[in-house]
Amino acid sequence: MRPQQDQEKQAKPSLSLPKVELEKKPNTLEKPTGSLSESTLSIKAQLAQHRMTQVVPEEDLPRNQFSADALISCTRKYAHILKGLGKETFYHALIKRDPQLHDETVTLVVDNEVQVAYITPILQEFVDYLKAELKNGFVEVKLLVTEQIESEQKPVTGKDKYQALARKNPNIHTLKNRFNLDIEF
Repeated sequence: MRPQQDQEKQAKPSLSLPKVELEKKPNTLEKPTGSLSESTLSIKAQLAQHRMTQVVPEEDLPRNQFSADALISCTRKYAHILKGLGKETFYHALIKRDPQLHDETVTLVVDNEVQVAYITPILQEFVDYLKAELKNGFVEVKLLVTEQIESEQKPVTGKDKYQALARKNPNIHTLKNRFNLDIEF
């Protein structure tokens, strides 16, 4: 059976088509089609959405008083939301120090200018969250870079850790000597 198949293949002549060169025209629209894809941005649509957002007059904004404890609670909640979104820098800035409250102005103390540069573009989202949670439309948030330099360095080695603990609690020396302990550094 195989010899027949080979003969059939040889018996069929191969057809070759003559090459025809086609002239390519550039793709140009002669008239607008009127159809836009939904993925394109439109300035008119963006402006229309911006105009549709209603500006609430200042006298209609809520102005409930809130305590420092309520502010700290809201700050911690928002910090955990940020952690879930992967915004660790802002999370650590909110968790490290409690915010300071002066009337309706909240001051966040951060460590350096790098944190300020990272937090500033997303600060408005935090302000909007505080306004909604505290039911006060006049809340303002300001960033302040701390001028304090941490004077005490954290112990790194085992010996440094032992000495730091011994300074806090001198009874550690007594315990070590009484039980004749060897501490590995």
